[in-house]
Amino acid sequence: MEVFLIRLLQFLLAISLLVLLHELGHFTFAKIFKVRVTKFYLFFNPKFHILSTYDTWVRRLFKMKPEVVPTKEVTVEQKEGEEPKKETVKEYVGTEYGLGWLPLGGYCAIDGMIDETNQKLSEETHPWEFRTKPTWQRLLIMIGGVLVNFLLALFIYSMILFHWGETYIPVEKMTDGMKFNAEAKALGFEDHDILVSTDRGPLKKFDDDLFRQVSKARQVNVIRQGQPFTINIPESADLNLLNMFKATPMFMRPFLPAVVDSVMPGTPAAEIGLQPGDSILAINGKTVDSHNEFTYEIERLSDVLATAKTAADSLKVRSIDLVIWRAEQAALATDSVPYVGDTLQAVLTPELQLGFVTMSKYEPTTFRYGFLESIPAGISYGWHKLSGYVSDMKYVFTSEGAKSLGGFGAIGSLFPEVWDWHRFWEMTAFLSIILAFMNILPIPALDGGHVLFLLYEMITRRKPSDQFMIRAEYVGFGILILLMVVANLNDILRWLGYM
Repeated sequence: MEVFLIRLLQFLLAISLLVLLHELGHFTFAKIFKVRVTKFYLFFNPKFHILSTYDTWVRRLFKMKPEVVPTKEVTVEQKEGEEPKKETVKEYVGTEYGLGWLPLGGYCAIDGMIDETNQKLSEETHPWEFRTKPTWQRLLIMIGGVLVNFLLALFIYSMILFHWGETYIPVEKMTDGMKFNAEAKALGFEDHDILVSTDRGPLKKFDDDLFRQVSKARQVNVIRQGQPFTINIPESADLNLLNMFKATPMFMRPFLPAVVDSVMPGTPAAEIGLQPGDSILAINGKTVDSHNEFTYEIERLSDVLATAKTAADSLKVRSIDLVIWRAEQAALATDSVPYVGDTLQAVLTPELQLGFVTMSKYEPTTFRYGFLESIPAGISYGWHKLSGYVSDMKYVFTSEGAKSLGGFGAIGSLFPEVWDWHRFWEMTAFLSIILAFMNILPIPALDGGHVLFLLYEMITRRKPSDQFMIRAEYVGFGILILLMVVANLNDILRWLGYM
């Protein structure tokens, strides 16, 4: 429960910040061009709201004076014998700032604009309305939110590099190389290959970009047994990035020796007497040559455990035999009594955890940036993230890609289990880039849909009718609701173990 709350708080804080600044981008350009904004809300407020500057006590607290402007003239009847005269009626037109109760986004209600706020447009137009402004001004108002989100991501990445630097283990220094699955080995890779570069450029660190670069490469350069070696990827090989990640075992992982570095107290590993320095040779009779192989076997047990119907069946799956190698025991071996390892029996936790940490001999490298250096480095890093995300979008239109869509649960799970400001800001910057890209897609009801129609108007000099815009808004909103339902349904099915 504690982990759930920590992730939920991080998710809400990040989304609130991004939505607030996104809508502030629209708001700022609207104010620059003297377009009236009637409402500015963080979170949606169907039926009621938590907080609003229209509330009397809020206005008194912040000493906010009502803003009134002349809106129309009416004829006022006079006494008998006097001529009727006209008076200007004034009404409150200030922006209502508020906090809604439904944390699914936010909105900025711009007067005279057809959008998700579903405001009614009068037949009479006014100079403060969105629809009466020049096309280029309306275009800037619409891209304001996306622009802020994109610039915000670049700024956050720059400040991350300035404050924390960039820490990683260069793949060329992973002297044990990679552990590859059967598909990778069929292409010519071998365990312990040290990745160096591809025909698309050098390989820097083990991350999503490394997979992306290998998936598009026709040549991969490695160090094999101390010698440079080039692996030629056949033209017929269709390396699907999504399948590379989802394969069990994964296409490649850093090769980790199955050597115990430390044992966590109170865990099954501690109960059976596992010690630092122990090497795991086999699990349930299956020989393992690395921690990778050990992990693969645990993942296989996880699939079996998912089908267990009774507590007895679950206990049977979680009961394992380990064969370990101990240096002090091996030292006592003789030719007549050879040492073949010790056999230990353990019962894994319900989460299939044994409770030990493997030994790592790699020291991470940290690159530090000065303030001025961090800005171009952050811009480059953010642009690289965006281009990678855009190139991966093609997988969304495949059956496996559709299954991989995630909703609020999937996004929330990306945040760490403990409060980590470094990771929090990395995720916030990445979500800002996603929000910017998704909003600029040419789908009605999104900013990109409005931009598309504005570009059409600029090119053809013809403005789409209000009726067309209203219908397009409904269609776009329907598409967004459908995507949201599919994404969050995937989260539920994954939680229930059906995906």
